[in-house]
Amino acid sequence: MGAGLAFASFLRRCPDLPAKTRKSGVKLKLDTLTPDDYEKLSKPFVPSRPVFKNCIRAFLSGGLICLIGQGIQEAFMAGFDMTSKEAASPTVAVLILISVILTSLGVYDKLAQWCGAGTAVPVTGFANSMCSAALEHRAEGLVLGVGANMFKLAGSVIVFGVVAAFVVGVIYAILGFGGGHL
Repeated sequence: MGAGLAFASFLRRCPDLPAKTRKSGVKLKLDTLTPDDYEKLSKPFVPSRPVFKNCIRAFLSGGLICLIGQGIQEAFMAGFDMTSKEAASPTVAVLILISVILTSLGVYDKLAQWCGAGTAVPVTGFANSMCSAALEHRAEGLVLGVGANMFKLAGSVIVFGVVAAFVVGVIYAILGFGGGHL
């Protein structure tokens, strides 16, 4: 179907347009539409999003990533006689390594397509964002490509985290919740 026929079909199915415009399909100028008019015209053609299904997928996939992380931590605790606190850092490092490997192989993006936000929330999503930016710009060289572009997406997260931690620390120090170590 050509673009003209598709547009004419679109106009005929829009009940908010005058009858003359719907029948002829040529008297409407798209550049004169207001945003509200455009929204009214396009609303019947926008597919509904399966919000509940997406939430369930995100919950299950994020939980599965955390379950895998817990299994890795338990393995460190059993295999290397570590406490829970000692095993936390190597567990995060292994999860980051797995995420980078899956991103490099192109598997993580396919998982994220199905899982949605479940793969973006844990530390693996942060590692994926940095690795995918580095892979995307590797042709430009190590310094100007990988080094300069790796933190573009993740940099804002790092800055926000540092600023938020500083503000919360200052508030805790002022209110006296800091443990008295000033």
